Amino acid sequence: MPKLWRVIDLLNWAESYFKEKGFENPRGEIEWLLRAVLDCSRMDVYLRFEEPLSQSQLATLRGWVKRRLAREPLQYITGFCDFYGREFFVNKHVLIPRPETERLIDTVLENLKGIDSPSILDVGTGSGCIATTLGLEIPSSTILGVDVSSDVLQVANENKENLGAENVSFEEINILKQLPEGQFDLLVSNPPYVPEGEMDGLMKDVKDFEPTNALTDENDGLTFYHRFAQVGNDLVKTGGWIILEVGLGDHPNNVKDIFMESGYSDTELIKDYNGDDRVLVVSLKIVVP
Repeated sequence: MPKLWRVIDLLNWAESYFKEKGFENPRGEIEWLLRAVLDCSRMDVYLRFEEPLSQSQLATLRGWVKRRLAREPLQYITGFCDFYGREFFVNKHVLIPRPETERLIDTVLENLKGIDSPSILDVGTGSGCIATTLGLEIPSSTILGVDVSSDVLQVANENKENLGAENVSFEEINILKQLPEGQFDLLVSNPPYVPEGEMDGLMKDVKDFEPTNALTDENDGLTFYHRFAQVGNDLVKTGGWIILEVGLGDHPNNVKDIFMESGYSDTELIKDYNGDDRVLVVSLKIVVP
């Protein structure tokens, strides 16, 4: 091994090393780590491929590779993730934003077209990625993100401030026990929906590192949807929407049935870009008795 490690040397070595250790995307692993250690974009990693790393950079990288071998998520190791074209700070207290949740954002933006100064409630805000993204995409909006954990809200506030979303605020609320004041044009949520019985089947990266209470309701994966159906008319104005991320398999139709049986007749499942039902849109066109 060369004494002087250039970016290209590390790319080649680590791709082979991660592949040997059974990682699905070995090149992507080292690209992510180098992007962080060099503080640059993925493209810049390749523009700087002849650049040697300093001893301190190599020491950081060695520590990160060891953590990744234990299957700690890259996003926790480096402290950031990408969501809807922006970089968000994340740590062990919050769920890592997923690409599929960007479909939730698209659906909200589509439904709010033509609405002046909409008010939006984001339940289970986590890193604040949904609330902050919507605040930046709809500058005229007013957004409240709520979560049960003060540690989580610290992350959400950091992201809001880093990205300059001045129309977004956060509040510590347990939505299963209490409600925020007022009504909103739209309620959006990516709630914990993994049934407790399916937790053991999740990838090690997820079940061993991400916060359990952000993944599962420790029940059947439907607790929060029952609550939203119960309080929807209290929280959302007539003519507004409830837009929720849902899981895979039977989960989307089970969630839809909860709302239909609760008197919400206008419900629609939206597919993600893989053709799976992943978003439920509930329109409150009439007041449900």
